[in-house]
Amino acid sequence: MEHRRRLILAIFVVLLFAFCSGRELKVKHKHKHIDHFPIYNHTLATILVEYASAVYMSDLTELFTWTCSRCDDLTEGFEIIELIVDIQHCLQVHFLLVHHGFYNAYHNTTLRPGILNAVKRAKEYYGDLDIMVTGHSMGGAIAAFCGLDLTVNHKAKNVMVMTFGQPRIGNAAFASYYSQCVPNTIRVTNDHDIVPHLPPYYSYFPQKTYHHFPREVWLYNVGLGSLVYTVEKVCDVTGEDPTCSRSVSGTSISDHIIYYGVELMAETWRSCGIVMDSRVKEYGKTDLKGNFVLSRDPASPILKLKTEAYGGGNHV
Repeated sequence: MEHRRRLILAIFVVLLFAFCSGRELKVKHKHKHIDHFPIYNHTLATILVEYASAVYMSDLTELFTWTCSRCDDLTEGFEIIELIVDIQHCLQVHFLLVHHGFYNAYHNTTLRPGILNAVKRAKEYYGDLDIMVTGHSMGGAIAAFCGLDLTVNHKAKNVMVMTFGQPRIGNAAFASYYSQCVPNTIRVTNDHDIVPHLPPYYSYFPQKTYHHFPREVWLYNVGLGSLVYTVEKVCDVTGEDPTCSRSVSGTSISDHIIYYGVELMAETWRSCGIVMDSRVKEYGKTDLKGNFVLSRDPASPILKLKTEAYGGGNHV
């Protein structure tokens, strides 16, 4: 069987813990049968979470050449086409009642035009592509808007979205619309992770409350002492299954930064601090606000740099 090429978009935001200050409203779905909803694939999830982790690296040389300490294991051999860095808003993305903050982070920054351009170039070179969009935390929220944009406004086919620790981004009406447009979506949540509980869900205010779209996969531990194992529960099609992450208090930051044993955080916290070798800058374009894109022609050889030899590079 012919191997289909896949374009992977991994979206990253440095840090977000966003707090926003009857009867339960059910999300309506165009698809009546459960077979129309995505099938959870554990192996794919463990691969995509490594992409989501890699974009937390601050060394853009290692990231662009895919030689960073998180660029091996299941993602070894990946080729980056484009690396987009929004310095103004501290956003980073690479390829492989809506909440206005999340919406604007995608639609009103350099991310959207950069992503659309990269998708166009990839399709021109590779032809038809399966597109996978992934992200963690606020990056997950932006990934969802990206998947919706590609599907609705740019008629992309075979778009899959998988996010990790994503916050709620709209109300029940939006969740219904999203699930109709991008049904192949998985939201992975981890035990007591605080972020999927934000903004809060109020079942007694169905028209006003934020509401997750389906389908959630909730990771949680069972057992005692050394006999502990992780359950991966595929939740119902409402997006707000009361037996999944909503069944526990969302109070844990540590559960937010580790998924499938993979760290989803920067090695050192600093305000949008990145490092880049001067030899990589020739692949980049910078706008007046300092935002830049590192871009490689898909037809050109893979960029080879001895990143361990350059001694640190330039701080941006």
